[in-house]
Parts: sequence; C-alpha cells; structure tokens
Amino acid sequence: MEQDHTILWEKCLAIFRDVLPPEQFDAWFKPVTSISYRDNNLNVLVPSPYFVEQLDERYIKLITKTLHKVYGPEVKLFYHFNQVSNEPATSVTIESSNPSSAVAPKPGASSNPFNRPVESADIDAQLNPRYTFENYCNSVSNRVARSIGEAIATDPKCKTFNPLFIFGSPGVGKTHLIQAIGIRIKERNPRSRVLYVTARLFESQYTTALKNNRINDFINFYQSIDVLILDDIQDLIGKESTQRTFFHIFNHLQLNQKQIILSSDTRPAQMEGMDKRMLDRFKWGMTAELEKPDYELRRNVLSQKAKQEGFNIPDEVIDYIASNVTESIRELEGIMVSLGVHATVLGVDINIDLARRVLANAVKINLKQINFEIITQEVSAYYKIEPDQLFTKSRKREISDARQMVMFLAKKHTKMPLKAIGTRLDRTHATVLYACKNIEERLPLEKKLQEDVASIENSLMA
Repeated sequence: MEQDHTILWEKCLAIFRDVLPPEQFDAWFKPVTSISYRDNNLNVLVPSPYFVEQLDERYIKLITKTLHKVYGPEVKLFYHFNQVSNEPATSVTIESSNPSSAVAPKPGASSNPFNRPVESADIDAQLNPRYTFENYCNSVSNRVARSIGEAIATDPKCKTFNPLFIFGSPGVGKTHLIQAIGIRIKERNPRSRVLYVTARLFESQYTTALKNNRINDFINFYQSIDVLILDDIQDLIGKESTQRTFFHIFNHLQLNQKQIILSSDTRPAQMEGMDKRMLDRFKWGMTAELEKPDYELRRNVLSQKAKQEGFNIPDEVIDYIASNVTESIRELEGIMVSLGVHATVLGVDINIDLARRVLANAVKINLKQINFEIITQEVSAYYKIEPDQLFTKSRKREISDARQMVMFLAKKHTKMPLKAIGTRLDRTHATVLYACKNIEERLPLEKKLQEDVASIENSLMA
C-alpha cells in the first residue's frame, strides 16, 4: 500500500525546521511541496530551477540524511518546476562597469501616475542600471536577504515571498538590493511592469492627485504595476490618508499575485504610527534584515571599488579602512572616493599614511591592534573558559569549539601563516586548515555561529 506522501514530507519538514534557522527554513524548504512518492521515487515541486541549485549547493547533506531517515536508503529525489529560460548567475561582486541595459527608459516612457495606464514598454521603471546583482557584494551579513531577492527575481509570482520586507540601518545596501530584484526581473521579462518609487515620492504624487482631483488615475496607475518596489516605507508613518490609499493598492496587487517589495530602516514591529492593517500585511510574506556590513563584506567592497576606480591600494590600506569604517557601505564608498581625490590632488600614491590622514577627518579611528593574544582573550571570554584551556589537549566540545574559533579569527584578522597559528596552539597545519574550512562552511547555515563570530569580532574591534 502506497504511503501518504504528504505525511512523509511533513516529517521531513519537521526535521528541517528543527535544525535550520527560521529564515532559512522559510526561504528554502517551506515553498517545497510533495507531489507523490511511489516505488522509492519522491517527486517534489519547487518554485524554480534556482531553488534546485541552491538546495543542492547548500543543503544536499542535510536533505540526503533526512530522506534516508524518513523514506529509507533507496529513496530517489526528483524535482519538478516550471521551466524558465536564462537562469541568473549566482555569484555577485559590487559595482560593475557594465550597467544593465534592461531598464533604460524607452522614448516616451513615463512613471507619471496621472497618465492613463500604458503598455509596459512605455513605463520608466525608475531603476538605477548600476544597482544589479552582479554589482552586489556577498557576505554572511546579507546572504539570506540576497538569496531571497534572487529567488523572487527568478519567480516574481512566488507567493512565499510576497510581500518582501527588507529592513536595516541606513547605508547597508537596501536600495541596491531591492532595485537589483527589479532589474533582474526586467532582464528576464522586458515587458514586465516594474516600478521603483520612494515613499516620499509616492506621498508627493498622492498629494498632487488630491489637489487635482485625480485620485482614481493615481490608484489605477499603481494597480496596473506587476512589480511595485517602494523604498523607505517608514516615511509614510503619520500620513494616514496616504496609508489608506496604499492599503487599497497593496490589497489589489496582492490579490492579483503582483509582487510587492518594501524597504525600511526599522522592522515592522517598531513602526509606530503605521496603520495596523498595513503592518499585518507586511508580515504576510517574508521579512529579512540587512545587517551592518561585517569585516568580510567591508573588505570586499573596498577591494572591488578600488579595482573599478583604477586605484592601486595595498592590502594593508584595505585592512586598515575595513577595520575602522564599520557603519555602512555608503560610508566605505565615501572614504574610497575621498582617498582617491587626496591622492590625485597631492600627487602621491595611496598608502597607509594617506589613509590615516583621510580617516582621521572622517571617522573615529580604532587604534586597537588585533593579534593572536587578543583573539585568544576575547574568544575565551566569550565562551567563558580560561585562556590556558585553549592550549591543552582537551577534546571537550566547548573547548574544541573555542579553539577552532581562535584558528578561524587568527587566519582572518592577522597575517599569521596557518603553520604559525598551529604552532601556537600545539596543532598541525592540517588541523588549522580543517578548523577554518569547517567554520567557513557552517557560517551560511548556522545563525548561532554567525552571531558568535559577529559578537567576538565586535569585541575585537571595540
């Protein structure tokens, strides 16, 4: 007798839910449904081919073990999806010299909501062609949000991520990310009616519509959009009339399976002054946070920016800036521009002395020198163990985890060779290499480990 495939799949989902952070489970497993299970063949439905790539790349070991546990070792997994051509690239950097041509406005194009609805070719999406996924640098601090954004760009009608609500501090890359989604959608489907608009512009347009008695034209225009991207939604707080109008637009788009993408500098729960009905709808889809850029992201941003601007910047300068400019990507880019201007005007090469002069006028400098001793102190304090225990042969879990963390951070934040790190801890070069690789592979999958690394690094930089 054939087993109930839905019950078996629910057992799998329960395991995935237990071992994964909620945002990863919601992003990559919640949308997957079982179609059938017969003769050891499990057929599941996924939103897109991109999902298959990500599941195989990120979670193949977990999926394999879980399926063997629930279905038995003979189970074979088959994915099903609606085939989409021109699959997007999965690697990203930052600011390419080749901006997207998909969002170049056509002659006569308009983003004016007071015009009668026009064909998609006549809509100016208001997207910055440089804000592409290819220009967006990847790190632990933004990986989840970026992955969700790419999934939406692949399948804008995926209900799981509608609406998408991105929040984070100013300058962390929210505008770039949400526009990258719109650009990718336009690249894949040029006739898609995509529109990016700030909340302030939306409010201004609404006010004008009221004055000119053209509210119906305003609403009709926005209800005709396929993908609406509204930036800085918090700017509608206190604008009760505008919120009510947006509420009706939101409902119409949602009902007709049109994608809504929102950004804010605060999470929905903290948006006092926003209509409760609106807040409830923000929570219908996916909420993702863009955290302050971690050290890896800051360094990658600087390196890529230097390459694109044609700057020859030594690694020690990159490290110095990345260690001291920590608040936002926008701040990093400003420092890089300032550094280039100073070098040009003064007729000198970019070096550590020039970097110190530029940063002295821009940010509070972190003078703390990170070395192996400081790392061991901060790690042992975080894990509540004695520093001496790190140098013993103990295989206790808490000590072993702390020791691996020391190896990982020493490799990342010092110039010590792996052999030297191993020598300090009485371990081999291979052991250090394994420890670093182990943490690097676990970081994208384990929220607790991400938090541990971030907390220790913040202490190191303090």
